[in-house]
Amino acid sequence: MAVTSLPANVPHGLKMAPSHALKCCHRALNWVPVLFINLVVGWSYYAYVVELCVCNYLIIFHIFFAMFIWSYWKTIGSRPAGPSKAFSLPRAEKELYEREERAETQHEILKKVARNLPVYTFTAGKAVRYCNHCQIIKPDRCHHCSTCEMCVLKMDHHCPWVNNCVGFSNYKYFVLFLAYASLYCVVICSTVIQYFIKFWTKQLPDTSAKFHILFLFFVAALFLICNLSLLSYHMWLVGNNRTTIEAFRAPVFTNGPDKKGFSLGFSRNAAEVFGDQAKYWMIPVFSSQGDGHSFGTRLVHIDPKQANSVPQQNGKRLV
Repeated sequence: MAVTSLPANVPHGLKMAPSHALKCCHRALNWVPVLFINLVVGWSYYAYVVELCVCNYLIIFHIFFAMFIWSYWKTIGSRPAGPSKAFSLPRAEKELYEREERAETQHEILKKVARNLPVYTFTAGKAVRYCNHCQIIKPDRCHHCSTCEMCVLKMDHHCPWVNNCVGFSNYKYFVLFLAYASLYCVVICSTVIQYFIKFWTKQLPDTSAKFHILFLFFVAALFLICNLSLLSYHMWLVGNNRTTIEAFRAPVFTNGPDKKGFSLGFSRNAAEVFGDQAKYWMIPVFSSQGDGHSFGTRLVHIDPKQANSVPQQNGKRLV
C-alpha cells in the first residue's frame, strides 16, 4: 500500500498537529516517575504518622521529611541553565558557517570566534565544540540534552525521577535530595524495625497497620540502598570535580583527554558545588561558585609534571 503525502493545500498547522500532540503526550509521560515518587512518599508519610504514629521520633522524622521534599522540588523546579548569547556566533560568522560546505573551513570559523571565549575543551578530534541544534559554541562542561531540547551548563545527566536535567543550576539540590532521602529512609527503617520483628514473630495484633509496617520497612530499605549508592557515587564525583558524563568520557584539553582536568583539590572541588560558606551547605538554596560558563582547570597545556601540581583559573596561573 503506497503512502501518500498530505496535499499541498493542507494548512501547515494541520500537518504539524500530530507531531505537536505526540510531544504533549511525551511531556505528560515524563511526569509519571515524579508522580510515582510523590505517591510513595505520601503513602510512607501516612503509614508512619497516621497508622504507626511513632510519637517519640515524629520531630526528627518531620525535619528530614521537610528537607527531603524541599530539596527534591528544588531539583525539579530549577530550570536548567543555558549558555549566554556571548557563545552564539556573530551574524557575519554564522552566515559564513552556514554557507560553507567544507568541514575544515567551518572549523576555522569556529576557532576564530572561540579565541575570544573562555573555552579550553574540544571534541575528540580537537575541534571546537559546537551545537548545531542550539547554534552555539559549547562552554566547557556544557552538553546538549535531547530531552530538554537545550544545551545545559555543566550537565551531569538527565534524571527521569525529577523530570529535569541535573546540571550547574541544581546539582547541589540533587545531592542534598539524595542525602535527605537517605536520612528519611534511615529514620523509618531504624524505628520501624522493632515493629517489623514483632510482625515477623506474630506478636502484633491483627490490624491493617501490620501490612503498612511490612511494606513500609521493605520500601524504605530498598530506597535506602539505592539512595546511598547514588549519594556515594555523586559525593565521589564532587570530591574529584567531575560530572557523570566526564566520568565516562574524559574532557579533551589541548594536550588530550584528562579526567582530572577540572580537579583543584578536595576542598575547592566541594566549594564549587556547595559554596564557601558552611551555613548554606545543607540548605537547598543556591550557593555554588561561578557562572557555569568557565571553570578552574589544571595546567594541561604545559609540561605534564607541572600539570599535576599547578592549577589554573580560565587559563591563568593561580600560583
